[in-house]
Amino acid sequence: MIRQGELVEIDIEDVSSDGNGVGKIDSQVVFIPHTVTGDRISAKLIKVKKKYAEGRLEKVITPSQHRIRPRCIVADKCGGCKWQHIDYQHQLEIKKNQVKETLTRIGGFTDFEVEDILADTELAYRNKASYPFGVSQNGTLKAGYYREGSHQIVNLNQCPIQDERLNPLLAEIKQDLQELGIPVYDETTRKGILRHLCFRIGKNTGEILITIVISKPSNFKLAEQAPLWLERYPNVVGVTLNYNPKPNNVIFGEETELLAGRLYLKEEFAGLTLTLRTETFFQVNTTVAESLFQWVIDTLDFQGNETVIDLYCGIGTLTLPIAKKVNNVIGIEFDKVAIELANHNATINDIENTRFVVGKSEVIFPELTITADVVILDPPRKGCQPEVIESLGKMKPAKIVYISCHPATLARDLKLLCENGDYHIEKVKSADFFPQTTHVETAVILTLK
Repeated sequence: MIRQGELVEIDIEDVSSDGNGVGKIDSQVVFIPHTVTGDRISAKLIKVKKKYAEGRLEKVITPSQHRIRPRCIVADKCGGCKWQHIDYQHQLEIKKNQVKETLTRIGGFTDFEVEDILADTELAYRNKASYPFGVSQNGTLKAGYYREGSHQIVNLNQCPIQDERLNPLLAEIKQDLQELGIPVYDETTRKGILRHLCFRIGKNTGEILITIVISKPSNFKLAEQAPLWLERYPNVVGVTLNYNPKPNNVIFGEETELLAGRLYLKEEFAGLTLTLRTETFFQVNTTVAESLFQWVIDTLDFQGNETVIDLYCGIGTLTLPIAKKVNNVIGIEFDKVAIELANHNATINDIENTRFVVGKSEVIFPELTITADVVILDPPRKGCQPEVIESLGKMKPAKIVYISCHPATLARDLKLLCENGDYHIEKVKSADFFPQTTHVETAVILTLK
């Protein structure tokens, strides 16, 4: 029997859905972070339960053929990336296999294939970064990502997965804020002001927004500093201040103030010009998102007379490209600011066959009196609400497109949509929006039988 604190040697046989290596000791499963299939390692057992154990990597005895040297010097500490020690092609294989396994295990599906995963560059892909602030032991300002499983900040001056054009800003803006003397917000005492430093960049335009998230209004001359950043960084088109007074883990509050320039940046996406704000949702990997959305449009093979409903539509990222191919589209989104941007994006692209509605999809969708030919679902990680699933069963559109960042909730909802035999899986396509992490995006097209 294995014991907590014991040092053991293990062969890693697989990688779990949360990114940890999986091995066995006397048929008992052991999960060890920072390992990969094919490693032989020594680990210290830090938790032993009846059905499984967890270990901490002590030494790689024999490295796997898939193990590589991380490109980030803090990869073993930072919680932003979990797989920098795994070669990229193997990352893609793991993700594809996990999608297939999850759809089978949770959804009960067997008669389907996962097409080759869409991917692009493995580094410098993120068009958005949000860094929490902290204070180092010597009292200087720090910003970075949290250590894995904690709220301890790993101080960064650059990050290999964010767009390289953002790297010069991080260290210099931290220094500017340090000189302004703004106190850092403390999650425990709920005192202080500075909470997050956020960047968003248009990958195809190069335009950049800087957003400082604070807990309350301050008199620390941020309004005077903002124009200096516009002057120093030619690609920065706007500096905004977001207020988040709530003691929670949500980055942005409900109110954003313009300090200099403009509230939005312009981006070229799928043949359209889009306006984006820092606090509104937009896929962090522009190139792969374009590829996946184009795959969806090509696979649906629109004839021009269709009515489409896009639930959780955001700023119209997929709604608007589809609108150019069909008769009309209705987009539904809870975020009021996102809908304002969606309407603006439709206007500047001369698209007149869209209607955007503010509200919760589970409330608005069941009240619609029209029948759609295609319904698109792109819900948050938690998946669709029961009201949405039920309404789809009543409407019975010819096709349903479900785009998800969480295979488990995807499989759960697909099972509900298909359990009465009305729909079957036509296509499954995954896309790597998040290289070096365990996350994977998947689009599934269901067809009415």
